[in-house]
Amino acid sequence: MKFRVLAITLATSCATALSIPSHEAQSNLRTKFKLLAQETRLIDMTEGLDTFSASVEKSIAAVIYPATVAHQSVVEPLLTNLSTASLRSYLEPFTQFQNRYYNSTYGAQSSAWLLETVQDLLASSGAINATAYTFKHNFLKSSVIATIPGLNARDADRVNNPAPGADDDGSGSVTILEALRVLLLDEDVKAGKAPNSLEFHWYSGEEGGLLGSVDVWKQYKAEGKNAKTMLQQDMAGYSKGTTDKGKPEVVGVITDHVDEGLTTFITEVIDAVNSSPYIHTSQDTIATVNFDHMLQHAKLTVGLAYESAYATEL
Repeated sequence: MKFRVLAITLATSCATALSIPSHEAQSNLRTKFKLLAQETRLIDMTEGLDTFSASVEKSIAAVIYPATVAHQSVVEPLLTNLSTASLRSYLEPFTQFQNRYYNSTYGAQSSAWLLETVQDLLASSGAINATAYTFKHNFLKSSVIATIPGLNARDADRVNNPAPGADDDGSGSVTILEALRVLLLDEDVKAGKAPNSLEFHWYSGEEGGLLGSVDVWKQYKAEGKNAKTMLQQDMAGYSKGTTDKGKPEVVGVITDHVDEGLTTFITEVIDAVNSSPYIHTSQDTIATVNFDHMLQHAKLTVGLAYESAYATEL
């Protein structure tokens, strides 16, 4: 499980930067997929991405996060609405596509299904001014972004983003989908009364080198948007490798190349609310997914999103 925290340093941990000249793109595409087959994590920087420079990372203004959770009296009742049956109801159709490859018609169909599902959630909740749309890329599959505006919605530079095979990363995708459903049960959140806005992102093109998230955050950077918190849910449905060794299930938190203050805040939420060998294989099916484990990740997502939405110090 990975938590990529600072938006403009996404997934710098354990990643290879890959830049392919445009005139060699087709021949070098084979090189990229050879690296992926060798399980080499990479960031495709072909389009001239400049946001990974050390100078940019150092220019990020420090954010002071809450020292403790402050809204458990509201969050705990919300958590009781999370459901493994609901998680399964999302994941089963999501895994019926032949694949969700980012440059395939199946991938495009899966993102269309996801957008329709999110839009249905927003509409049925009665959320005021909540929106969902597709973020287009130069490949077939789109990313999907949903926004629940807060009182700061007029501030274009302020976003709280809790935010990303059956497990890789179907489990993470439906985990935040279920968290979105439950957060919309809160009358004040869906009425836009939370101090901060919330966004939920489902990125396309991760398997091609973080292509979708790179595109989104390049545009956000150009528009001056500044994410105060970010949480990525990745492969949230696998725990067998741990339990087979006689160890208790855990929620892992990445601690290198991240914001220390946000990581501490995340662990506070984990305490308050309570990797898989099948990834990238034909065996990454719904039968290998631990829905109870996914529920723990959904609890974290709801808790962190709510605490961030009401953290006026951010």
